[in-house]
Amino acid sequence: MVSFVRTVLGDVRPEELGVTDAHDHLFFRSPQLPGQELDDAAAARAELAAFSAAGGTGVVQWTPYGLGRRAADLPLLSRAAGVHVVCATGLHQAVHYEGELLDGLRGGLADVFVTELTEGIGTSGVRAGFIKVAGGFHALDAHARWTMTAAAEAHHATGAPVAVHLELGTGALDVLELLCGELGVPPHRVILGHLNRSPDSVVQRQAAQSGCYLAFDGPSRAHHATDWRMPEAVRALAEAGFGHRLLLGGDTVVAGARSVDGGPGMPYLLRRVRPRLAAVLGAELVDRILTENPGRAFAVDRA
Repeated sequence: MVSFVRTVLGDVRPEELGVTDAHDHLFFRSPQLPGQELDDAAAARAELAAFSAAGGTGVVQWTPYGLGRRAADLPLLSRAAGVHVVCATGLHQAVHYEGELLDGLRGGLADVFVTELTEGIGTSGVRAGFIKVAGGFHALDAHARWTMTAAAEAHHATGAPVAVHLELGTGALDVLELLCGELGVPPHRVILGHLNRSPDSVVQRQAAQSGCYLAFDGPSRAHHATDWRMPEAVRALAEAGFGHRLLLGGDTVVAGARSVDGGPGMPYLLRRVRPRLAAVLGAELVDRILTENPGRAFAVDRA
């Protein structure tokens, strides 16, 4: 078995990712966020440079198909900042798309994912490194089941991991029952995002016991239970033996959240979240969560 992380500049060994923001966005555009688009290449370059200056060496961009990934720009930004960038294929919740776009994908969604993972995204030549899909609030609707079924097919064809947006942190067990139970995706190939938004320690423990990765991402958001509850939640999981399955990310989705525009942005993960968690967990474990875990979680496994 060969494991590698597929970045926008090519495949690297998992350990080469280094200090990694395991869930963020350089570009993101959705009708749900009018006027707040991440669509400025100069700002993206400055943000990635700021993350590099804070000690970051890897960013996993969870922006999927149809939401303004600007894949052709990612290699240029990666080289300029000296930061590895991993790009997603996949599909978000239906509310982020026009109906005509979704209709055009019926019957061939898994093929789209596989093509972007193996051949490239459009004419950019950039190959995606993982598949991003999304659940609903405490449930999985028909759209989620459709996209997750396609994601599972693409995983089985390519070995790429599947990352899941959990709506407000809910529905983790439903996602695992579908992806890992019905669809046969190995749990260690699944990353659950936004666990910090629903601070249910019982569900978090049950999800961790499955063998999947748990991402605590999107800190500093006033309307989410994030920063102030994260240290205890992460410590509880680490003390229960799941420290090797934890990930940390920033999840910057609107322009005003960028550090270069006055928000916390990508550097906040290393400037504020890292030392706060280190005070509770110890610097050694936090370093492993930021370095070793992302390399394993986002590795593509091929025989």
